[in-house]
Amino acid sequence: MSDKRDKKQGAGPDRVRGAALGLILCVLEDARTIAELGGEDGPLALLAPAERAAAQRLAVATLRHMDRADAILKPHLRRPPRGAVRAILRLATVEMLQDGAAPHGVVNAAVGLARADRGTVSFAGLVNAVLRKVAETPAEAWAAQPPQRLPGWLRGRLDSAWGRAAVTGIEAAHAAGAPLDLTPKDGDTAALAARVGGRALPTGSVRLTGPVQVSALPGYETGDWWVQDAAAALPAKLLAPQRGERVLDLCAAPGGKTMQLAAAGATVTSLDISDQRMARVEENLARTDLSADLVVADALDWMPAEPFEAILLDAPCSATGTIRRHPDLPFAKTAAAIKPLFAMQARMIDAALAMLAPGGRLVFCTCSLLPEEGEGQIAAALERHPDLSVEALAADWIEPGWHAAGGGLRLRPDFWPDLGGMDGFFVAGLRKAPVG
Repeated sequence: MSDKRDKKQGAGPDRVRGAALGLILCVLEDARTIAELGGEDGPLALLAPAERAAAQRLAVATLRHMDRADAILKPHLRRPPRGAVRAILRLATVEMLQDGAAPHGVVNAAVGLARADRGTVSFAGLVNAVLRKVAETPAEAWAAQPPQRLPGWLRGRLDSAWGRAAVTGIEAAHAAGAPLDLTPKDGDTAALAARVGGRALPTGSVRLTGPVQVSALPGYETGDWWVQDAAAALPAKLLAPQRGERVLDLCAAPGGKTMQLAAAGATVTSLDISDQRMARVEENLARTDLSADLVVADALDWMPAEPFEAILLDAPCSATGTIRRHPDLPFAKTAAAIKPLFAMQARMIDAALAMLAPGGRLVFCTCSLLPEEGEGQIAAALERHPDLSVEALAADWIEPGWHAAGGGLRLRPDFWPDLGGMDGFFVAGLRKAPVG
């Protein structure tokens, strides 16, 4: 899809649905993530902030339930249409059956989208006829559809690593989406939960369900908390920074872990390669009235004036643990595309260890479900560095099933099913031998 068409999709009479359609097509046809499509030339360029958010929600919902939409559409089509027509049908089906939008308005809007482009105008009648039939689908028929399947390249890997039952549970968690988790600045989970009407989680996060306007929640303006998935909050907790301790947060943006470390009283250096992403860290620190020394640099090239006592490395990865909140990722990534990340992670571990003082500790983590980006990295690092050992991670909230082979924790989206799940993460603690 061209940039010119990206803009056109957001400029019609139904701006939100047009922009959502543009996002879906960019993901499916161009293998671009929604996070990459928010610029001046993307489908969201002409929209107001509230419209942008609504368009993203529609696109995310469609990608999350695309298999289910295809199953409902199949009996009404001789053969599935291609490209934009199919995307229009999927979008409208999800909006009616998953979101509960009024069928009349959705069908009319879908027909309007088809008529708005010369490549789809001839299919406007088909869109109208098919969606009128879809609108009659009983709620139980939609609910009975299985959740979106992971793509073959990822499903096979996870099946081999964790088993078919785990994969089924992970896919169910992806279909359910992700609630909003908050990390309290002062660590008082119960007080924050009572203040915002959320639920205190065993690990110290506060969970909110349902639609939430983050900036309207009590404590936002005063910086009393920040948004951070419960699993993403665990690596900094497990590093257990001490007051005044010199700590490095590698690959720090958007800053959740940096804020955790600073709130604990550590002297924090926060490093990221992206100046734009580091600007977000600076904004978040300002809102929460926390401080850190911000460095924009490549972690593979940068070297501190003196080594750190503790380092947190949240390495770049496939992000396969975050699909429940980013359902576009399976369509925008391939096995070949993520393979180079494995070598980069090994290099980043080596670089982090070079910055770590003797006797210091390193917490390595990735938001990945793949053993190559977790257990495999730790096993290889131990072989490369004889002075390195795995340090047991201890906390009263760690559940027995979280412990990974070889040390560390393996977290998955199908864990905590009664609490709303968590992102997939691998976390391991390493200790560098002291001198002598």
